[in-house]
Amino acid sequence: MLGVSGVPAIIQFLLMLFLPESPRWLFMKKDKSQAIVVLSKIYDPYRLEEEIDQLSAAAEEARQGENSARFGDVFKSKEIRLAFLAGAGLQAFQQFAGINTVMYYGPTIVQMAGFSSNQLALLLSLIVAAMNAPGTVFGIFLIDHVGRKRLALTSLSGVILSLVILSAAFFLESSGSSDGLYGWLAVSGLVLYIAFFAPGMGPVPWTVNSEIYPESYRGICGGMAATVNWVSNLIVSQSFLSIAEAVGTGATFLLLAGMAVLAFLFVVVFVPETKGLTFEEVEKIWKVRAWGNEQGSENLLEEGRES
Repeated sequence: MLGVSGVPAIIQFLLMLFLPESPRWLFMKKDKSQAIVVLSKIYDPYRLEEEIDQLSAAAEEARQGENSARFGDVFKSKEIRLAFLAGAGLQAFQQFAGINTVMYYGPTIVQMAGFSSNQLALLLSLIVAAMNAPGTVFGIFLIDHVGRKRLALTSLSGVILSLVILSAAFFLESSGSSDGLYGWLAVSGLVLYIAFFAPGMGPVPWTVNSEIYPESYRGICGGMAATVNWVSNLIVSQSFLSIAEAVGTGATFLLLAGMAVLAFLFVVVFVPETKGLTFEEVEKIWKVRAWGNEQGSENLLEEGRES
């Protein structure tokens, strides 16, 4: 049984053999021709020339030794602090909205909802979890059509609704028997939760974190934000059952719904739309937010949405 978990790793390993190197890395290694081959598979001819010029400038900057950022440097620059706040906040709220509570404790939640059969609880939780993969694939399609920010906000709206449904189901279930009606309502809430979370708050935090940092900070800020994600995952997964036992399952899901509301407000206030923007244009957004408006930068957020 445990050996089955090695199958996805083997498939990923085989697929990565066909994965091209990053064009930026190829430019840094002075393999410009191969970088252009990779870029030509991504961009149309008009955008290709612009990307080549930007990569050439970034490579020259790197050769001059201007891209050696350290941990402490992240917090010295106001615009980098704002970028890291947005990226790390998204990663934290991805977990505090409860996704791995649902994924890790799916069978337990289903049993809490009144399904005493272990086999039925496992089957229902597997059906819920199975929706995550196609939902994420759908999100990959949507993210460049709808935009990162709008997709995250839509996703969080559905997450809040589904968590409220889950909370109501457990509150009602604890108040008296209804021949399993409230149990099925809870399962419906779980299905709705995955249906909204997977296309939006699943891929958006990772996508945004790959786009919002300047070249010299991208590696360290991305790594720090990923650490925030896993620490948040640890906190939520270790505390869920204890909180549910202390205050009740309904109240616990209501608490998660409150976190999702905070996540919605966080995205509205702190996360810019990066759809269709170059790295350099995103850098200008942070400079505008940090130091005020400058010529030609005011409309970059709108340009990103319209691209």
